[in-house]
Amino acid sequence: MRSILDNGPSTAAALAERLDLTPAAVRRHLDQLLEDGTIEAREPRSAAHRGRGRPAKLFALTEAGRDGFDQQYDDLAVQALRFLDETGGDEAVRAFAERRFAFVEERFDVVRETHPQLTPAEVLARVFTDEGYAASVRDLPVGEQLCQQHCPVSHVAHEFPQLCEAETQAISRVLGRHVQRLATIAHGDGVCTTCIPDIPTRKTKEQVSS
Repeated sequence: MRSILDNGPSTAAALAERLDLTPAAVRRHLDQLLEDGTIEAREPRSAAHRGRGRPAKLFALTEAGRDGFDQQYDDLAVQALRFLDETGGDEAVRAFAERRFAFVEERFDVVRETHPQLTPAEVLARVFTDEGYAASVRDLPVGEQLCQQHCPVSHVAHEFPQLCEAETQAISRVLGRHVQRLATIAHGDGVCTTCIPDIPTRKTKEQVSS
């Protein structure tokens, strides 16, 4: 389960390679986790695949599977935010959400100074990973993508999307640019993804205008 949490939905072959186990051993373990309801089998999103035969299934954590990773206080948190919403309204919930993600701005400069070799997006991933988000960065043709394989507040954010909004705004502020949230675990996706576009250079702008 930890390998799926850290790396996202994975095939049995990929798990066997990462864990240095035989495919048979991995499949026995996967069968047990499927029976327990902690993981589920999914068809790959893209129907296009190389070779003959059906594409290998992906195994992803279910909500029950994620419950084992630092989410034992979800019910209490939801009840507290409901009370806050009833007594203080949306503004109070948003203020709480901003406070919840204050760590992004508080930790960003510290981590950047400690690890000057990292790109800003990689610094951000380190900040989130330290807070339990299992974050990483992937290159895109138009920039980078921040991937969070785990979200400690996903169940709460499902009812209170202000948490996701505050997180996105904090990311945008520390990077000094507009970012776009593409997917969230709170809304049923397998991973939270945020697109961090490259900042157009002056040369690029001149080429476009010409």
